[in-house]
Amino acid sequence: MTSFIAKRAGILAFCALGLVTTMANAGHHEKYEMAKADIVDTAVAAGQFKTLAAALTAAGLVDTLKGDGPFTVFAPTDEAFAKLPEGTVENLLKPENRDQLVSILTYHVVPGKVYAADVVKLTSATTVNGSDISIKVADSGVSIDNANVIKTDIKASNGVVHVIDSVILPN
Repeated sequence: MTSFIAKRAGILAFCALGLVTTMANAGHHEKYEMAKADIVDTAVAAGQFKTLAAALTAAGLVDTLKGDGPFTVFAPTDEAFAKLPEGTVENLLKPENRDQLVSILTYHVVPGKVYAADVVKLTSATTVNGSDISIKVADSGVSIDNANVIKTDIKASNGVVHVIDSVILPN
């Protein structure tokens, strides 16, 4: 009988530990939801924006995009950067090409928070670099210049990120 009670107590303790852990994790999740990461940390955590993170670092834009914002970023994936002609990224990351890199990266940023529901109502938007991007809405989806929007409304503490499948280039 003692063995049965000991086993039962052990099971109850295990279940209680599981419940406490679940509750702690739920509380942690709520805390995480309230203290969302900024745009840069959100992109880095996603794991598919390593090239973008390297480019932001080389351009000296990390602190800007970690700032208050708000910003809307059309973020090209690593695969998007890989579509560029061979050697383009390496060339842009050189210190002597910083101004060109800044121009390209700021062409991917629109001031303010522009969610997908707002983007589909627009035909263009003025970017941080001063040039306009064209926005086209079709049955197949939304495109920004020559890039397809593949994921929308990734919220960050200082803005929103929309994932695109190509790097867009200012004229």
